[in-house]
Amino acid sequence: MKTLFLNPPSFDGFDGGAGSRYQARREIRSFWYPTWLAQPAAMVPDSRLVDAPARGLSLEDVLPLGAGFELLILHTSTPSFASDVKIAEAFKARHPHLQIGLVGPHVSVLPEPSLLASAAVDFVTIGEFDETVREIAEGRPFESIDGLCYKADGKALRTSPRGIIEDLDRLPHVVDVYARDLVIEDYFIGYLLHPYVSIYTGRGCRSRCTFCLWPQTIGGHRYRTRSPGNVAEEVARIQLRFPQAKEIFFDDDTFTDDLPRVEATARLLGKLGVTWSCNAKANVPFDTLKLLRENGLRLLLVGFESGSQQILNNVRKGTTIEAARRFMSDCHRLGIVVHGTFIVGLPGETRETIRETIAFAKQINPHTLQVSLAAAYPGTELYRQGIENGWLAQSGCMVSAQGVQVSSLSYPHLDAAEISRGLESFYRSFYFRPGKMLEMFGEMLRSPEMMKRRLREGKEFLRFLSNREERV
Repeated sequence: MKTLFLNPPSFDGFDGGAGSRYQARREIRSFWYPTWLAQPAAMVPDSRLVDAPARGLSLEDVLPLGAGFELLILHTSTPSFASDVKIAEAFKARHPHLQIGLVGPHVSVLPEPSLLASAAVDFVTIGEFDETVREIAEGRPFESIDGLCYKADGKALRTSPRGIIEDLDRLPHVVDVYARDLVIEDYFIGYLLHPYVSIYTGRGCRSRCTFCLWPQTIGGHRYRTRSPGNVAEEVARIQLRFPQAKEIFFDDDTFTDDLPRVEATARLLGKLGVTWSCNAKANVPFDTLKLLRENGLRLLLVGFESGSQQILNNVRKGTTIEAARRFMSDCHRLGIVVHGTFIVGLPGETRETIRETIAFAKQINPHTLQVSLAAAYPGTELYRQGIENGWLAQSGCMVSAQGVQVSSLSYPHLDAAEISRGLESFYRSFYFRPGKMLEMFGEMLRSPEMMKRRLREGKEFLRFLSNREERV
């Protein structure tokens, strides 16, 4: 079946690439690659991948595409689900012949209610959906396909669970889909060089963080990986396909989970002469960091989450504050840039722990940071805790009508409004200090391109803070 993979249109600035966990407008406009859609697209002949948000496409722009396809696969998320269902309904009304399916963590966790939410939806997938979608596109009967929830006589029926993919080396590379269907200049992240290319080299994460969506819903807690040689082969192909790319980002949940493997991969990347970055945990030893740095590593994206050890324990982060301090000291010493991510509003949060985390962030001083509000996604331990303890605020709403993240959690001692104000205070305290402003200004002076970029981002950032003040 001719298959269209669609990252659906949404509100302006929606950062919901199928590989992203955020699904909201960021403080600075950015877009992730839709890698989770690109992978099955690489497995289905004559398919097409359309990333509407990154291309700035509206429903009116993409709706005519349905005429040329038989199967439509939409990636959805908890915050965007209602909007995505409307997209499915518009396609079904215009193109009744289309079979329409939804994929992603939300439908995997809530298959029956997701399927029955609209007559326009013919099926949803459960678990890893690459092989499931491929078999649907081959025209196999729904009842014979594992990992599926489909309609029969108006009822939702599940098939047998689908096992996870163990041999990731057998999956085709996504870079060829990128080259065929995407414009890499559409994708930009504030802390990555532009243009960049992002791929996965493994699935799953060994950590047990209660809030993290993908390991608890799709990827699992075993880190399954592609071989170093397979990764290097795709990186070499990226160099060939996209000579303008300035950086490669490995978007595995925790690329540094397997130290011998990451060291072997780094040595091959060093031979290719590429600049690269990745997600990491704040526990990588100095010798490994040094080897990675010597073989092209530029930046690490690190989830510190909180400056309170008790909160880290509450969410089963598996790291310590002291280890994070040593890790950051090593990164500064080696010249490795760090983009730190923090969360306000996790269980145990108080006004004092927010101040503690802000002080911690200033002390370890990552080059840039992102602060998010704790989000209780269905399928996570944090969501279960929220239900059991009555912490869910505003019916668990995660984004406003304008697409900006709002606190989905509220506590008797710290309500949603205070948590949101904590986010704003965090940003102001970290960035609006002389040392950090001088650091950013020096970066701009060294590069005219960075000057232009930071001025744009600064304007967006100030608008973001101003808009938050009006809503809180």
